[in-house]
Amino acid sequence: MQIEPTSLPGVVILTPARHGDARGFFSESWNRQRMAAAGFDIDFVQDNHSVSARAGTLRGLHYQSPPHAQAKLVRCGRGCLWDVAVDVRVGSPGYGQWVGVELSAANGRQLLIPAGFLHGFVTREDDTEIVYKCSDYYAPDCDGAVAWDSVGIDWGLTSAPVLSAKDAAAVPLAEFRSPFVSEARP
Repeated sequence: MQIEPTSLPGVVILTPARHGDARGFFSESWNRQRMAAAGFDIDFVQDNHSVSARAGTLRGLHYQSPPHAQAKLVRCGRGCLWDVAVDVRVGSPGYGQWVGVELSAANGRQLLIPAGFLHGFVTREDDTEIVYKCSDYYAPDCDGAVAWDSVGIDWGLTSAPVLSAKDAAAVPLAEFRSPFVSEARP
């Protein structure tokens, strides 16, 4: 597993080794023991699978607040997407900063996003599938969203995105009262 840090501490790009032949390939997308040895000790408890029919579908920026905050391991099963994490940990030197990475079925990259970050993505191809692991179960009363266009993210859009009603009505980052606190010490 190749582990590549990003500009936001804790958010990393993981690229699993692929073992291929004429039939295709095999890849180990997560190994808890090996990743714990590398400093990422996360107990994933739920897997999610989402399909977006149209390119330009934007989902996010989502979070789940404590006590059910979630770390996520995101990958693309089919197609291509631009995946984004935004630091919203109060007291973090990176508060409000974002990082984005292209995830595709072809490149096999994954984005590991700790709790305390918003998550969102926009699809680059029709029928794009996103598959992600979560470190806590979905809790509707802890579910929330921040406006996708309030953080200064370069989504690479050439037209208006396809949004859910929830995402279209989300509060801007400037009005968001984050429930997350940075563990960084001055």
